[in-house]
Amino acid sequence: MDLHAWITQQVDAAERSIEDDCIASDEAAPILRRCEADRRILARHRLDPSRAEDPMYATACEGCGEWGEFEYPASENLNDCPELLDLAHAHGITPEILAALDRPVAPEVKPHPEGFGGMLRDAFERALTPPITTSDVPAALRGTNWKP
Repeated sequence: MDLHAWITQQVDAAERSIEDDCIASDEAAPILRRCEADRRILARHRLDPSRAEDPMYATACEGCGEWGEFEYPASENLNDCPELLDLAHAHGITPEILAALDRPVAPEVKPHPEGFGGMLRDAFERALTPPITTSDVPAALRGTNWKP
């Protein structure tokens, strides 16, 4: 379980405790609003799906944004996200719990079986668009100046 999952678990527990205790709505409202605010922050500060294929930054936090000319992630690992660390503090995380949490790990980079030349060839093949064929156009739509 990483930091994001731990906070989500704490928010779930807070909501369940309100439901189980059946506290009056005036007393429950601020707690439920806090849980909703926490969920909104969790929705923004999560693993960045746009970097999932990049082994160097696959563990970056989407909500922390980027910096610099080359758009480096501000938080390279989700467990280092300042927003999530502040949320975790509010939910009572201790240094021991934080140290025991799993850190998101980037996927292992597997070398191309044919080396750099094969990798380059595959990249060019993906970049090329397939040729446009007109052979499947019905005869009624072809017109007088049709060239197949």
